[in-house]
Amino acid sequence: MGEAIIRAATLRDAERIYALISLNRDMLVPRSLGNVVESIDRFALAECDGEMVGCAAYQIHPEIGDAEAATVEIVSVAVKSAFRRRGIGRLLVEAVVERARRFAPREVLALTFAPEFFRKLGFTETPKTEVMHKLYTGCINCTKHANPFTCPEIAMKRELD
Repeated sequence: MGEAIIRAATLRDAERIYALISLNRDMLVPRSLGNVVESIDRFALAECDGEMVGCAAYQIHPEIGDAEAATVEIVSVAVKSAFRRRGIGRLLVEAVVERARRFAPREVLALTFAPEFFRKLGFTETPKTEVMHKLYTGCINCTKHANPFTCPEIAMKRELD
């Protein structure tokens, strides 16, 4: 297996991204193909020998009354099982964080079932009550859990310079 190459997604990649996210429904919030297409400019991909093996994206959550306090959430982090434990997830998250830095957010956020992965990337656990903007814009529409406060996902954030 060759080394992973990280690149920006194109519209040509949308169906493969959708399929990878769908394969990981137990760990990720499902996305429609239309939603993937609408946010294709926010996706980074990992390829090994021409095969797409991972993806990650970001989403911006505004803070009402304080545009500069918007939070960037890292979403849809997925790596094909045969390619895990090779640092590809780390490369994808860091690529997405670097792309989001151009907006100068104060922090990045992740809601995750894999807190140890994000902890290794400098994220720390934060109470869900501190990320109400995310709960309102994302979790409120989730079909997996009736209540975001009983959902087992862990809120993690990383302050940015």
